[in-house]
Amino acid sequence: MKLEELKINPESVCELLVDFITEEISKAGFKKAIVGLSGGLDSSAVTYLLAKAMGARNVIAVFMPYKTSSPESRKHAELVMKKTRVKNYQIDITPMVEAYFEKFPKADRNRQGNKMARERMSILYDLSASEKALVIGTSNKSELLLGYGTLYGDVACAINPIGDLYKTQVRQLASFLEVPHQIIKKAPTADLWVGQTDEGELGFTYEEVDRLLYYMVDRRKSISQLVKLGFEKSFAEKVEKIVRLNQFKRSLPIIAKISHRTMGV
Repeated sequence: MKLEELKINPESVCELLVDFITEEISKAGFKKAIVGLSGGLDSSAVTYLLAKAMGARNVIAVFMPYKTSSPESRKHAELVMKKTRVKNYQIDITPMVEAYFEKFPKADRNRQGNKMARERMSILYDLSASEKALVIGTSNKSELLLGYGTLYGDVACAINPIGDLYKTQVRQLASFLEVPHQIIKKAPTADLWVGQTDEGELGFTYEEVDRLLYYMVDRRKSISQLVKLGFEKSFAEKVEKIVRLNQFKRSLPIIAKISHRTMGV
């Protein structure tokens, strides 16, 4: 599959994002950044960006495994911590999550995964207060458009450096940043249960959907135009529906307008 449309100049993007990080953190009145580090591509790339922008001593990375988390995730998170030399914490979320689900033993995987994501973000925001550090997001454009994230969980943050980069573009940036090769090449996973992968859940690869999303979103192509470009109609319609139904995850809460000046309106 051709991905020429998704090629970036990683050096220019890196420079832009470093400036974005330093400016936005400063504007918010902070001097430090904190990020949840899973050992995956996105959080690793963001950790490297933060270290480059803020200096390792001003970055805190937090690895928060659950009992079913892959040993590989820990290995890769620790590798990133070692390479970037950022301050770090490792906090097992199993006791907190288990305590809650003792009340709901029949909860399905979706509920469990959402709880894990929100538990991790709760920890990040608590540590942000003690460390006086701004919480940085790690969701890429593909995930945000597809709604592949938990509201007030992994999509919560103060600023997000990679939210306008598709997954395939984050890989290009990560390679430029010299994120370890084994992290760039491994199958994307939220690591919510043994054997879970993003693409297995979504039903398509990021390479397939990123190109479609580029034409659908960036180029504003209609379904009929996408079909003429060679995309299957059923695939285009499926993705268009997913993007539309997940708009609420990309918006701040809508406030009913009563006064003359209403926030967000």
